[in-house]
Amino acid sequence: MSQPAGNIEAVVFDVGRVLYHWNLRHLFEKLIEDQGELDWFLENVVTEEWHFEHDHGRALADMVPERIALYPDHADLIRAYATRFNETVPGPVEGTIELVQALHERGVPLYAITNFGHEFWADFRPGRPVFDLFGDIVVSGTEKLAKPDPAIYRLAEGRFGHAPEAMLFVDDNPANIASARECGWNGHLFTDAANLETELKALGLLG
Repeated sequence: MSQPAGNIEAVVFDVGRVLYHWNLRHLFEKLIEDQGELDWFLENVVTEEWHFEHDHGRALADMVPERIALYPDHADLIRAYATRFNETVPGPVEGTIELVQALHERGVPLYAITNFGHEFWADFRPGRPVFDLFGDIVVSGTEKLAKPDPAIYRLAEGRFGHAPEAMLFVDDNPANIASARECGWNGHLFTDAANLETELKALGLLG
């Protein structure tokens, strides 16, 4: 548990793998039939580590040509990363959108901090009305700050207008939760909606 019931004023969500599934494989398994080749491609060419450069604020116009120069035989696949990114996000994580809606109905202020590229976010955000329920969303690629850097939590504190100890941060990455807690936030390491619902009820945020 994060704190006794009654101390939490607001809930702050991560997006990828908390609200929405995300995996580069969802796109590239459509484009690469051989599983061995697919595994090699995701381990060496379009990797999560390389993708995180966009989360940190690097422009696709810089990243993509640079990567194609390193792997010219995979140019079309690398371009697909830039043009078909939404296909790496196949749909909502089961149950968490419903928890967001329930918290909103109870008047709990909602926010998000997401490691998400600025350009990809601009294409992903429209058409997903759940984000209309959030008072503010800090996007790493826009701010050029990414979790678990403590600076992104400090930025969020100022934007969200709640003391760190009054916020519950929900994220699937232990490093991100640890950093938030070091900044004085409460943290819930997300595994599934059922465990999160149990904690939200214990904190008095849901009935």
